[in-house]
Amino acid sequence: MISWFERHNKISWVITLLIAITIFYLSSQTFKPGPPAGFNWKPIAYHFYAFLFLSAFLLISLIKGNPKSKKIILIAIIIAILYGISDEIHQLFVPGRAFAISDILINSAGILFASLLYSLLRFKRFKNSKDEDYKEIKKEVLG
Repeated sequence: MISWFERHNKISWVITLLIAITIFYLSSQTFKPGPPAGFNWKPIAYHFYAFLFLSAFLLISLIKGNPKSKKIILIAIIIAILYGISDEIHQLFVPGRAFAISDILINSAGILFASLLYSLLRFKRFKNSKDEDYKEIKKEVLG
């Protein structure tokens, strides 16, 4: 499935942009303060998964199946984390919303998890591939 998105790069970019726009839109919404009723996992799950999917599609969009892309993975992580920080800054200007370091940390956890998972899936593909580019990467990674 990932390789399909890598081959259809324009679709990956559209999905990446739609996710970013959705995050921005939801961050612009004002919520009435409710009574604190203990631990609420829904905002944590939202932040984690929203940025996991943003990061996953950003990685797919930037890498495009290129096996020589270690630096691009780092660039994608930085872009996604900066977007998360800018989203929190944006919330300073939305009534009823606030900047929260905890949200940035949760966003970053989703971003890093997506990056790790994507890297592991790519490594598995390299390991089992017969393609010359992948053989070169195998030598670099496995020695």
